[in-house]
Amino acid sequence: QVQLVESGGGLVQAGGSLRLSCAASGRTFSAYAMGWFRQAQGKEREFVATISASGATTAYADSVKGRFTISRDNAKNMVYLRMNSLTPEDTAVYYCSGGYGFLRRRPGDYDYWGQGTQVTVSS
Repeated sequence: QVQLVESGGGLVQAGGSLRLSCAASGRTFSAYAMGWFRQAQGKEREFVATISASGATTAYADSVKGRFTISRDNAKNMVYLRMNSLTPEDTAVYYCSGGYGFLRRRPGDYDYWGQGTQVTVSS
């Protein structure tokens, strides 16, 4: 069982940066692949980024590639999402997720979810 708690969201101007953090409980954190998803108002939850259990491999949605960076610290049970060059289109609730599998991009592939953190980008 893994419990996830996101933090770091907020209001930022277009072009700005934010770093989201996800704190995980449980001794098996390093066994899980981790992902970030987002859900804008009135839209479906969409994949943002994922990182393998070891942290050696990552994958990104095309819309964020080159701007966002996912990372993890297994010693601290933490996952991060560094977001640069933010645009109003990045406005959404961002969710941290965990599960088995490798570089999965569908919400149904993940077993554990945080409560989400709001990111709002003003123009």
